[in-house]
Amino acid sequence: MKDYIILLLLILGFGNSEAQKKDNTAWVSLFNGKNLIGWRNLNGKADYKVVGGEIVGTSKSGEPNSFLATTKQYGDFILELELFIDPLMNSGIQFRSKQKGKSANGQVYGYQMEVDPSSRAWSGGIYDEGRRGWLYTLEQNLEARKAFRNGSWNKYRIEAIGNTIRTWVNGVPTANLIDQLTPKGFIALQIHSMGTNNQPGKQIKWRNIRIQTENLKPTHSDQISVVNLIPNNLSLQEKQNGFSLLFDGKSMDQWRGAYKSVFPSKGWMVKDGVLSVEKTNGAESTNGGDIVTKKQYGSFEMKFDFKLTETANSGVKYFVTESEGNKGSAIGLEYQILDDLRHPDAKLGRGGNRTLGSLYDLMTSEKIPASQKKIGEWNQGIIKVYPDNNVEYWLNGYKILAYTRGSKEFLDLVAISKYKNWQNFGMAPKGHILLQDHGDNVSFRSLKIRELN
Repeated sequence: MKDYIILLLLILGFGNSEAQKKDNTAWVSLFNGKNLIGWRNLNGKADYKVVGGEIVGTSKSGEPNSFLATTKQYGDFILELELFIDPLMNSGIQFRSKQKGKSANGQVYGYQMEVDPSSRAWSGGIYDEGRRGWLYTLEQNLEARKAFRNGSWNKYRIEAIGNTIRTWVNGVPTANLIDQLTPKGFIALQIHSMGTNNQPGKQIKWRNIRIQTENLKPTHSDQISVVNLIPNNLSLQEKQNGFSLLFDGKSMDQWRGAYKSVFPSKGWMVKDGVLSVEKTNGAESTNGGDIVTKKQYGSFEMKFDFKLTETANSGVKYFVTESEGNKGSAIGLEYQILDDLRHPDAKLGRGGNRTLGSLYDLMTSEKIPASQKKIGEWNQGIIKVYPDNNVEYWLNGYKILAYTRGSKEFLDLVAISKYKNWQNFGMAPKGHILLQDHGDNVSFRSLKIRELN
């Protein structure tokens, strides 16, 4: 019996070692723990050395962003590593990245998983180095902002599979980005540039850098917010989170004209996946007129991409009941869409409450420079209406306004606004969502909605 148990243990041990060996072969080390073979320095000249089986990066005063990049390029992969950073530094993990020109001093650009030990706490967010800037801030993911641990080693994970890019810090999901701009590039370890007044010599360390490139199995879906930069596309996780398309780039079946039974025969155009208001005289609803969803919504989250032309004016309204029977634009709460610099409406109202992203004629949005884009570029707006009547406006990843329907503050604002004579303005339990025809050329795409319970 004793011999049988020993034999059984040997068999089980052999089986476990074989399974472990098989699992280990799925990972390939990118760092051998001894030297920097397989890596090269790009852009800045901060110092990278191997010390005690770790890559140690040291900041250098006056240098631009420095990168230690793989000589090999990677498309689809799963990457894991550990890092330890001075809390006064900033860094990032580049991936699917490129370099301008053939010189080692050429600018690096591409996706970056952020390392941010500051109080902002955006570690795990996704930044587009040298190109578009922030793609996925952690403003909508408060739990992720708690994942990074100052003063200790942190485990980073990146899954880049097809158009889906997901990140984790210490096992906590931090970002979910859908994008197709760059499908392949190098991986690099960043030492951020330092101003001449900053003390040089700060360090960041990396270890246990490994990658999978074959038979990739993505981590199961979670519930964090998705930033989808592919027009009119719904990712798997967006669907699982409850989102559906209000506009698929072709059909207007879910829309009709305000105060009408059918979609307008003129004034609106669908072309190349974009829904646009045609330019007329800049007046409210005098051409094609506003359009509204056929369905009414109570608590919801709506995402919409929009693009302004110079001097343009439009808006996204909600809780539109069409019960007022008014002329001009149908009545409802509004997320203002405006060229603040050139349209005169920006100077009307009170304290800028008719500017971009404001609750029109009631409350002024916060003007966050990083959320502002040039006229002619696409923006993403979000309206969130929670079951408790709290409402949030978002612009390009930043929360720019919040209020509570029915609160004293809200009712006081209504009482001094252009809506003061409309009974129970903005307080309907449900209503249509409206895209405004203000006679200016404004475009929309990626109209998505989910109902909140």
